[in-house]
Amino acid sequence: MERNLKDALQHRRSYYELTPESPIDDAKIKEIIHFAIRHIPSAFNSQSTRLVLLLHEQHKAFWEIVKRTLQAIVPAEAFVATEQKIDRSFASGYGTVLYYEDTTVVRKLQEQFPTYADNFPIWSEHTSAMHQLAVWTMLEDAGFGASLQHYNPLIDKEVRERWDLPAAWRLIAQMPFGAPGGEPQEKSFKPWEERIRIFK
Repeated sequence: MERNLKDALQHRRSYYELTPESPIDDAKIKEIIHFAIRHIPSAFNSQSTRLVLLLHEQHKAFWEIVKRTLQAIVPAEAFVATEQKIDRSFASGYGTVLYYEDTTVVRKLQEQFPTYADNFPIWSEHTSAMHQLAVWTMLEDAGFGASLQHYNPLIDKEVRERWDLPAAWRLIAQMPFGAPGGEPQEKSFKPWEERIRIFK
């Protein structure tokens, strides 16, 4: 589709009804991930973000971990609704992107620049957020619907073991995506006067 950037950002929404179809082939999805990793900025050019793309059975396996983890801590009567939400909104999609930050990179920067040591974990979060927005926008521009979820840190250990990921990678967020199965919810906007100050 390739809207201009302004239109693509305006069009990006949270889709909570996903289907397991894809409007593009898997190679194109990988291109989106590669593009984000290569071109999205990071503090001190740290390149601390790590992305894990789960497709097909790997995507389903991830959401089974989420359900199994929650089932162990959510009361049985409440878990019914939790399971339905996961099955219809997240597991029902085509894939999931996991967003990680490499804490080894962050620690090295803290050692190298001790004056800014307290800031590097914060800047790492900023870096992850930029990757999240970029991938989300590109996925939607390609015809997908997506949303951003945060089941970490509950699932961290099992996910790390299941896909043999480095212990230094810290899970930040999860982004299920798939062909939209419905329309996004209506979005309201606060008056811009409450959110912007302009001085000349």
